[in-house]
Amino acid sequence: MKRLPDLEAWAIFAKVAEQGSFSGAARALGLSDPTVSKAISRLEARLGFALIARTSRRLALTEAGRSALDRATRILQEGEAVEEEAGEQTTAPRGRIRVSAPMSFGIAYLGSTLPAFLQAYPDISVDFALSDRKVDLIAEGFDLALRIASLDNSSLLSRRLCSVRLLLVGAPAYFERHGWPTHPAELVRHCALAYTGGTSRGVWRFSHPGFGEESVEPPVRIWTDNADLLNPALLAGQGLAIQPEFLVWRELRDGKLAVAMPDWSVTPLGLHLVMPPSPLRPLRVQVLIDHLARELSRAPWAN
Repeated sequence: MKRLPDLEAWAIFAKVAEQGSFSGAARALGLSDPTVSKAISRLEARLGFALIARTSRRLALTEAGRSALDRATRILQEGEAVEEEAGEQTTAPRGRIRVSAPMSFGIAYLGSTLPAFLQAYPDISVDFALSDRKVDLIAEGFDLALRIASLDNSSLLSRRLCSVRLLLVGAPAYFERHGWPTHPAELVRHCALAYTGGTSRGVWRFSHPGFGEESVEPPVRIWTDNADLLNPALLAGQGLAIQPEFLVWRELRDGKLAVAMPDWSVTPLGLHLVMPPSPLRPLRVQVLIDHLARELSRAPWAN
């Protein structure tokens, strides 16, 4: 198996040539004289020939050393450039951030948070992938994901921003025609508009502080994996739907929709920022996390 190049020794060699002495290179690099000497000896032993001719008074590069110096210097310069660029992340975040988010939520709320962020961090670019699909952050190379869910136990790190209520809603015109349900069992006589992204397709589960839990499978007129699609039919009085509050809070405020069975609740979800398992992350990612946490946790529907 081919060995990795001894990049440290080549960088030390370049610094020795630059400084003209082992002791000068040691001072410049913050190393001891023996460490510098051993690095050069290690490199020469690996190559099988001398790079530096040593005498008691002076140091001179051999012909092989002069031939190797240009590339060794580039190794040193590239290494210094990499560390300098990485170090800048602690004071001036830069680079691309890949973010996954649910489609409806992303369209409704993420876009409005971005202008202020982009103005504050001109060297950062953000790549959003909007989909209700649960992505694999590590395998697919995402820095961050927004998830509206009850999170499973996993090795991923998460930060809960707020609760997201799920409400059974319909238009006043619908209730005028079909009546107001007061118990989940009555929903079998109503028309459902159903989101298919939940854990149990077509099953609506409710809980009551006095009567416990009830499940029902109402007749469904519309199935969809994007809850945004249901709002026009809801507003037109074509059925009832369980919708996240962030999609219907304006319509509820304006009286265009109303909450049915307010004494019966659906288990709320949480809005989470989910990250790969390492607690160490680039500053560009951390500043976006802080920005989104600040902006989204004070949304009008956030509990």
